[in-house]
Amino acid sequence: MQTPLGSSVFMLLSDKKPAAPRLLMIEDDVRLARMVIGFMAQNGIQVEHVEDAQSGLNALRRHHYDLILLDLMLPDADGLDVCRRIRTDTPQPVCPAIIMVTARGDPTDRIVGLELGADDYLPKPFEPRELLARVRAVLRRTASSPAEVPPALRFGRLEIDTGARTVLLDRQPRALTSFQFDLLVVLASNAGRVLSRDQLRQAVRGEALEAFDRSIDVHVGRIRNAIEDDPRFPARIITVRGVGYVFSRLLES
Repeated sequence: MQTPLGSSVFMLLSDKKPAAPRLLMIEDDVRLARMVIGFMAQNGIQVEHVEDAQSGLNALRRHHYDLILLDLMLPDADGLDVCRRIRTDTPQPVCPAIIMVTARGDPTDRIVGLELGADDYLPKPFEPRELLARVRAVLRRTASSPAEVPPALRFGRLEIDTGARTVLLDRQPRALTSFQFDLLVVLASNAGRVLSRDQLRQAVRGEALEAFDRSIDVHVGRIRNAIEDDPRFPARIITVRGVGYVFSRLLES
């Protein structure tokens, strides 16, 4: 029986019980923050809370966090600008994952957030269990390593180190989020094979796409900006209209 695409791509590095994940919640709604802190603590996840952007940036300079819960509507800054600063100022792969949380309903905010480097997006109001599921999914990606994939994938001038979770183009590091790195590994390890958007989502996140969900396209666009010589005319990740994407074998050395 053929093994599902997603089941052979990722596995946990160790069966040992990991240390409790550390989350930083940048949120000015204190009541919401208290609810999240209590619920996460019951599920073995430690949350530190700050109420404004500057306090959050200061905390990131002092401590390491596995994930950031970032509100888009903060009293002293726009959450999109904070996301951009975090991704710009923090070196890869040290930069924590980011889940944006907001009451703003404009789909444009979600697209812009993903383009700026957010790993996921959750609208308010939300069920605590949904937040927990999304947090766990993102943490699984950052704590996992590709299985049955060579330690380094080389395609001409492009090198993908699956152990160090780094991408080099002409020996220069290229910045990607954890989701984008995993998405690139799935594409590259299946070079020459056309993968649908739903296959890609299942392989990386383990869940199907919702109707009209274009988040995969947004992430592919960010990957192209990082690894293509001219993202307008991609040579590595090719769009197969009406189907999905294929990673080209032509540039493999």
